[in-house]
Amino acid sequence: MFRGKKYKEIAKQIDRAALYDPKEGLDLICKTASAKFDETVELHVKLGVDSRHADQQVRGAIVLPNGTGKTARVLVFAKGDKADAAREAGADYVGDMDMVEKIQKENWFDFDVVVASPDMMGVVGRLGKLLGPKGLMPSPKAGTVTPDVAKAVKEVKAGKVEYRLDKTNIIHCPIGKVSFGADKLYENYTALMGAIIKAKPAAAKGQYIRSCVAASTMGPGVKMNAAKQL
Repeated sequence: MFRGKKYKEIAKQIDRAALYDPKEGLDLICKTASAKFDETVELHVKLGVDSRHADQQVRGAIVLPNGTGKTARVLVFAKGDKADAAREAGADYVGDMDMVEKIQKENWFDFDVVVASPDMMGVVGRLGKLLGPKGLMPSPKAGTVTPDVAKAVKEVKAGKVEYRLDKTNIIHCPIGKVSFGADKLYENYTALMGAIIKAKPAAAKGQYIRSCVAASTMGPGVKMNAAKQL
């Protein structure tokens, strides 16, 4: 994989073999970020579980103390009073069948999170093949299928993130922007890691957190000593 001169210069400042104290590691990421835009800092946590088994799934959502630095666009499937409440709470798009048709016919995906009231799941279910692969399907576990759609919208706008395993048993999740600085990123990191540890399935055996790496959008990965959280 080709790496630019800038990337190589930054990589020299990071000891690839070292396990950094989380705060030190995040400080290093902030100091070495060199892109002309405000880079997102992502956490990649490899877990000692097998996502092929239903009893070893790790999934949930948490409102990060300092948000993500990005305002998520929220689509809400609701009717009547719930639709009005969602609009008042700041939802970007609200509708029912009209939104289903817009997504199906126009291949429209100008949103980051989908929230639905339980009575709308029959309608939303028709979009399973389109929303599912993009990780946009609402779910009760993530708090995006709920009778209180207004509360869900407010939480998303406040910086709620969903974490879930991919096929390789890794969770990828943003914890903020480089401009936050190490202290705020560390608060978000601690909140997310705490939620992941709390979500440990009873069926998980052996070492639960196998590795934890943080990286900015354009920067190299920094290995974190996640044992400090356990």
